[in-house]
Amino acid sequence: MKKKKRILVIDDEADFAKLIRLNLEQTGRFEVRAESRGTAALSAAKSFKPDLVLMDVLMPDLMGSEVAAQMREDDETKDIPVVFLTAVVGKEEVVQRGGIIGGHLFVAKPVDIKQLIEVIDENIR
Repeated sequence: MKKKKRILVIDDEADFAKLIRLNLEQTGRFEVRAESRGTAALSAAKSFKPDLVLMDVLMPDLMGSEVAAQMREDDETKDIPVVFLTAVVGKEEVVQRGGIIGGHLFVAKPVDIKQLIEVIDENIR
């Protein structure tokens, strides 16, 4: 049996994170852990050892860009790909910008689960 890919979802909206987790796990291809606080994201990444992180940009305690910077500076997490999930930019801007913010790929909310799986497949380590 093929090993499931580990996805860490970091989003302060617990219902959104749960929806992503359920949709990804339903495929049978992913093991998903959700974290709702940016301040806990680095330790969650170190303990869970995800193949990819899906992260909200705007969170009340720590911005997604700050969490990504912490991950890049840490030897244990620096090679884990990060894909931002954001409602800050719309789907039109994703097309215009090529889906990149600060060197990281991003996907506009609301998320299309098929598109999200394609993004995961293209960026997983």
